[in-house]
Amino acid sequence: MRLLVTGGAGYVGSVVAAQLVEAGHEVTVLDDLSTGHEDAVPDGARFVRASITEAGDALDGADAVLHFAAKSLVGESVEKPGLYWAHNLGGTLALLEAMRERDVRKIVFSSTAATYGEPERSPIVESAPTRPTNPYGASKLAVDTTLTAFAALRGLGAVSLRYFNVAGAYGRFRERHAIETHLIPNVLKVATGERESITVFGDDYPTADGTGVRDYVHVRDLARAHLLALDACAEGEHKIYNLGSGTGFTVNEVIEVCREVTGHEIPAVVGPRRAGDPAVLVASSDKIQGELGWKPEHTTLREMVADAWAALSGK
Repeated sequence: MRLLVTGGAGYVGSVVAAQLVEAGHEVTVLDDLSTGHEDAVPDGARFVRASITEAGDALDGADAVLHFAAKSLVGESVEKPGLYWAHNLGGTLALLEAMRERDVRKIVFSSTAATYGEPERSPIVESAPTRPTNPYGASKLAVDTTLTAFAALRGLGAVSLRYFNVAGAYGRFRERHAIETHLIPNVLKVATGERESITVFGDDYPTADGTGVRDYVHVRDLARAHLLALDACAEGEHKIYNLGSGTGFTVNEVIEVCREVTGHEIPAVVGPRRAGDPAVLVASSDKIQGELGWKPEHTTLREMVADAWAALSGK
């Protein structure tokens, strides 16, 4: 197939693009490099440096789109909500219109479990209420809503994948953000000397060790789910799937595994809870396992951390 991967120079997008190339597809990566890296575009893929609002020509001859291009910092979304609505929703609307003009009828969308907000139950299932607590989650939910409408009105075949934390690396393709908000890479930065310590936001939650529990999925498993979702795109349907481990790990467990893998002490400082942080955020992946046959294969925290550390340190 001829495929356009928007945001394909970013972390997850680059891994998906690499797996698509390996599977024999003809891949074009479109990225404005505002947060991505040109050297993350996999060998064998064509690269177009442009915004998703300028995706028209890159769509010529495409059979489907895998859409990762998005602003994704929760804090920034609160400070600059207009930017997130304009880019995440407005940019996607422009992309969908360009797809309509060129009769491209399939799209896999990188959504987020942030669309659920603070869940009533865990693990979170797809039928859970969607009550995002920030403009980032709200803008992603708006795209999901738009895809449902486009599927019904225009015959689009769409799949949205909602997930929390992605971890690990895929060869040279790794997580590297100018502003890093994710736990594992920030803990590993302590091991490399880029940070003095890691802050644990609250140790009095009703969990096994008092620290928050979060879901982690290995990036190679996550990428494989996108390939399955591509095959599952059906005209006139918008399918939504969660991707998760079903269990999750505490912050202290993550830090301890990072210590073991890196051999560094990694000092941790306990700080106050952050407003709006639930004790447990874990997504159920029963639906995608049952319907598409996806099952995470790289499920241990040690493997995720070890792969991330090897890519970061070159070891």
